[in-house]
Amino acid sequence: MKIGIIGAGMIGSALARRLTELGHAVAIANSRGPETLRDFAAEIGATPVTAREATQSGEMVVVAIPERAVPELPKDVFAGVPADVVVIDAGHYYPSRDGHIPVIDAGRTESGWVADQIGRPVIKAFNTIYFKNLLEKGTPRGAEGRLAVPVAGDSPDVRGRVLQLVEALGFDAVDAGGIEESWRQQPGSPCYGKELDTARLREALAAAEQSKVAEYRKAADDAARAYFTSQPAR
Repeated sequence: MKIGIIGAGMIGSALARRLTELGHAVAIANSRGPETLRDFAAEIGATPVTAREATQSGEMVVVAIPERAVPELPKDVFAGVPADVVVIDAGHYYPSRDGHIPVIDAGRTESGWVADQIGRPVIKAFNTIYFKNLLEKGTPRGAEGRLAVPVAGDSPDVRGRVLQLVEALGFDAVDAGGIEESWRQQPGSPCYGKELDTARLREALAAAEQSKVAEYRKAADDAARAYFTSQPAR
């Protein structure tokens, strides 16, 4: 499969590495330009491109950038991209990093907001898994304790294609319903960042309380801010 990835941070680069290992043709973009990705792309066998070129790259496009960067994408980034190209939103909203986005603060799901910005429906996936687990903990189907990943999106057929991709990467894919249910996998929710098998992931999704979304987000945001503050300056 031909897959474009916009974003070369922890999740974007981990996905690029795993997908090329599986034999997919990956085109990867970041905000600084293809030349800054040449060494990494050469190492894993991907192609460094612009964001616009990434959306033109094939059957799937993964958007794995901070929420604040979504409106900064070129206005025509998805212009002319066929309607059957799947768009995966792997992002997270952290107000301390992204600034407050009033629509999301008021209750819009993160991925619903992303879809509004880019003018395309999206599938929410890969936002709950730690990047090192994505790189290192994929296992064969049926393996004991196999980690599970939730996938939310409105089209059952499109959602099914992403569920298949998750399985191919070595994780149990859990159908998490439509995009308006994706609040259940946003930062701080019971399943977010946890190493859960299928049964426990389904329990965690069901245990999420919509009235606590702001509380979940604040807890995740506080933890992220504390983590990054503790890291040595580079």
